[in-house]
Order: sequence, then C-alpha cells, then structure tokens
Amino acid sequence: MIDPKTKIVATIGPASASKDVLREMMLSGLDVCRLNFSHGSYSFYTDLIRTIRELNTELELTTAILADLQGPKLRVGEMEDGHVDLENGSELVITTEPIKGRKGIVSTSYLQFPQDVKQGEAVLLDDGKLHLEVISTDGRTNVTTRVKHGGRLTANKGINLPNTKISLPCLTEKDRADLEFALDHEVDWVGLSFVRNARDIIELKGIIQQRERHARVVAKIEKPEALAEIDEIIRESDALMVARGDLGVEIPMEKVPLVQKDIIRRCLAMHRPVIVATQMMDSMITSITPTRAEVN
Repeated sequence: MIDPKTKIVATIGPASASKDVLREMMLSGLDVCRLNFSHGSYSFYTDLIRTIRELNTELELTTAILADLQGPKLRVGEMEDGHVDLENGSELVITTEPIKGRKGIVSTSYLQFPQDVKQGEAVLLDDGKLHLEVISTDGRTNVTTRVKHGGRLTANKGINLPNTKISLPCLTEKDRADLEFALDHEVDWVGLSFVRNARDIIELKGIIQQRERHARVVAKIEKPEALAEIDEIIRESDALMVARGDLGVEIPMEKVPLVQKDIIRRCLAMHRPVIVATQMMDSMITSITPTRAEVN
C-alpha cells in the first residue's frame, strides 16, 4: 500500500469517540485525531486519548493526536429575552459592563474592546451575518456602533474585528490550562488559534520546551494580521492550518481561495506541512459521496 503524502485529519467528538468507531476510522486511513478544546471535558479527552493509544498499539498504527486550543474567541454576552433585533441604520452600544443585552445595548467580556477599536472600523457578529461600524468609543467601557446589516442577535455569538489589532494575549487562561492538560498527556501536536505573528508561536514553543515535552506546533491562520507576517509564521511553525471558517469572516470570502493557494505554495516551498480545514467535504455529513465541486 502506497503511503500518500496527503494526510487526513478528523475532529473527534462524542459521536466518533467509541473504540469501535475509532477503529474503523483509523483502519480507513485516519492520520490525525483532532481534539477541539472549545468543547468537551478533561475526563472525555482523557478517555479518548487512552482509546486512541490502545488502538495504535493494537493495530500497529501511529495515528497522531492534535490538541487544538480555543484561543481568544470574542463573544457578546447574555440577553434579557435571549436575543435582540438589530435594524439597519440603528445604533447599538457594546459595553464591557456586566449587563444582559436589550434593545440598543449588548455586553461583551472583552474588556479591552473600547481601547482597541477605532472610529470607522467594522464589527462583525455571528460569523459575519451581522455587520456594524464603529461610530465612537469612550475608551473605557462603551463603544457606539451603527448597524450596516442587521438581523437577530442571540446570546454568546462571536465577535470578529477584521480591521482591529486586538490586545488580548495569544494564550488565554483557558488555553494555558488546556495546554497543561495536553502536555501532561503527551499529545503529538498543539494547534494555536488566531495566530497574529511569529512571536505567538515562539511563546507557545517556549512553554512546551519548559515542560520538556516534544509536541509540535500548528499555526492556525484566521486573522488578516497573520497574512502580513506569513513567511515568519511559517518559519517558526512546525505546520500551518488554513482555518477557512474565521478567516472567511475576517477577510472577504472571495479572497479565501487565493489566500489558501498562496499559503499552500509558501508552505511547500519551506517544507512545512499545511492543513486546509473547515467545511471540507461538508456535504458528506448527509451524503455518502462528496459533491463534484468539493472533489475539485
């Protein structure tokens, strides 16, 4: 059997975590099991890692384990009625005060938000479905925005800031705890979300080295800032992931295929593995065969 250069990475969740299902996946060619630390408990992942390693021994395979850290995901807070409706042209205040959202005002736990954003910058909510523009910020707690493209906003939806340099650290407190867990279990790879520059990679590698572990680092490209420093990021990383989900919100969707192709070309030139992720063969959730467009 020929060992193909193209490898298969699969995210393992509750539906695929049983030993029987994992055995079939690994025998069918699965190369890397991705553990998404945005979801799941440590007890779940402890059992999953044990199962993967038992199967590797039993089947004489070397299926790797990738611990994917959540990163600094920005979100709106809770709502009084579960949602607010945003009308085009209306104003919406986003505050760092711990309030429940209502008409005209919602909260965020991103405390640096009023300091980081500037007038005229875009604020995208719910994976880009809702589009706001910053009118003003008081630099302390409140940012006033105008709704450019409205709709219904529900609690805990994500915030994307494509024009803003955010001041949050690359590793949140949750990430650091998840990283400790992953290193304790000697995972093969660690995925760093929302990489902005090569310093983010260097910081993570420093922690891994301090712990005397040998996990390699996958830099997830999801921010426009990363594209400006892409060669340096590739140089410092052990592999890259083109994370088309958030990247397709942060930059115009029609640019994603061109950016993806350029990153792949650069990675191959620098002898780095590169993963293309998000909605890969998405139709196969409900169909046994992919679409022609997906195969293409």
